[in-house]
Amino acid sequence: MLELRLLVAPDRLQHWLVALLINAVLIALAQRAPLLTRAGWVQAGILGTLLLGSLGWPGWWSVVLYLVLGSLVTKLGFRRKQQLGLAEGRGGRRGPENVWGSAATGATLAVLTVLPSAPVPWLLIGFAASFAAKLADTFGSEIGKRWGRHTVLLTSFQPVPPGTEGAISLEGTAASAIGSALMALVMLALGLLQGGSAWLLVTLVGLVATLLESLIGATLQRRWGWLSNELVNALQTLIAALLALVLAEALGLA
Repeated sequence: MLELRLLVAPDRLQHWLVALLINAVLIALAQRAPLLTRAGWVQAGILGTLLLGSLGWPGWWSVVLYLVLGSLVTKLGFRRKQQLGLAEGRGGRRGPENVWGSAATGATLAVLTVLPSAPVPWLLIGFAASFAAKLADTFGSEIGKRWGRHTVLLTSFQPVPPGTEGAISLEGTAASAIGSALMALVMLALGLLQGGSAWLLVTLVGLVATLLESLIGATLQRRWGWLSNELVNALQTLIAALLALVLAEALGLA
């Protein structure tokens, strides 16, 4: 109850209301950008409020840059991917399910940082890893679908068509590594990660979580019809965050 009272204290309440107002204005101005659906922009505003209220502008900017980078790589070779039937629906615009499939884990960790005596540097490593893993997944998927020459199923290494759940390619895996490193670099530049060791940990965890996501796609998702891409994405980010938190604690990085 003490934590709850602190979160809704008058000064904190004003802080959150300001964060809500800022995001409402920014979302209203940004809605014409071809990044999200209308409902997606609404959910992005809620996410932005949580991030700005908990982590300030660095946390807000980190996810904005994640969204921009993910949208840019989605547009690469988009016409060809459309011809092959591999392009993202809605012209590449993300909806509410994409917003929270990607950001639920990170948003939860961000909000936890405002609790009294919260281990903020440790939580931020998990926060960074969740988004590094998701950008790694987006880079690998979008590059692999368009430019992957030999696509194989991770469980058997048998050739499969590009876009198959659980499939990987050398080009896509390399792109995943780049995406993870790039997102970790954004987190480092914004001060959410401290030092090269934390950057390397988050980069590696992001790549590993992406490979595990492919394994889940090749096994569980192929068997269970209810396991949607968005649920798999949420599971991937959770795995990345937990793995990063465990390793950070073991290695004394936070």
